[in-house]
Amino acid sequence: MQKRILTGVKPTGAPHIGNYLGAIRPALALAKKHDSFLFIADLHALTITPKPAELKEQVYGVAATWLALGVDPKQTVFYRQSDVPEITNLAWLLSCVLPIGMLERAHSFKDAQGKNVEREDIKHGLYAYPVLMAADILAFDIDVVPVGKDQKQHLEITQEAARKFNLIYGDGCLKVPEAMIDEQVMTIPGTDGRKMSKSYGNTIELFGDDKELVKTVKKGIKTDSTEYGLPLKDEGDTVFEIYRLIADPTRIEAMRRRYQTGRKDPDGPNDPGNYFGWGDAKGALADLLLEHLGPARAEYRRLMADRGHLDQLLAEGSDRARAVAHPILERCLKAVGLRS
Repeated sequence: MQKRILTGVKPTGAPHIGNYLGAIRPALALAKKHDSFLFIADLHALTITPKPAELKEQVYGVAATWLALGVDPKQTVFYRQSDVPEITNLAWLLSCVLPIGMLERAHSFKDAQGKNVEREDIKHGLYAYPVLMAADILAFDIDVVPVGKDQKQHLEITQEAARKFNLIYGDGCLKVPEAMIDEQVMTIPGTDGRKMSKSYGNTIELFGDDKELVKTVKKGIKTDSTEYGLPLKDEGDTVFEIYRLIADPTRIEAMRRRYQTGRKDPDGPNDPGNYFGWGDAKGALADLLLEHLGPARAEYRRLMADRGHLDQLLAEGSDRARAVAHPILERCLKAVGLRS
């Protein structure tokens, strides 16, 4: 029997290559091996109080992104968090068993304090963030949750919430999930060489205009001043690092030889017409991205132009999610004495 696995995606900003390579592609691979639940964490996004119109647009953007990149809504339970009220109901039950001290030690709360935010300015939504996250997981009897090392604490809080609830109200009320921790979290370099991140402004957007993508690659990625025609250093180079994460082994090796020789044709003549430099490398990366992402980019545009279809798919996913979550919530409500 396949284990049940869950992934949540917060709708914040335009998706970029780093999101795809570091999070989306691995999650899609896991979904093929497990009973998969995937949700858009729109309630979690409220902790940064986005403008309503922006939040709505970003939710559609996340839905279209994952669908365009390969999520099968018939295989994966794909839903919008706010469409499943069982999650927030369970969150309240969990909040009544989790101690304040645990929430005050949570990274989300301590990070806010570390930014010198006055205590009275920290909203309850941020403080209770780990509780809602625990409910996201426990509402579906999830077996395994893939997390990076930076999110390990949130899952530990989830496990503790389930144990405390079971200790008070009886074993078997909530399933204690296991962590699937990626000890070697992939770091995708941005245009400036640092980790690709919206906060650094160094991203390559997945679904922007073709010309804008090419411009970002050719003009945005920083390289050294190696003279045209001389060998290029591939180790630690942003262009080559992104290229090798997408291309097949044959193309990777061919690109590596061009770097090593400084020649378009590594076996060709030492002639200016055969020189290979940073402009050529960036052009090859831009072409590869457009080729690799072309079908997904077209599907993304199609989906974003048909919001009714996205709403329908999310509604169907929410119905499937509620069918799983409702009996679990009822089980917990009966355990605490709110159902006969």
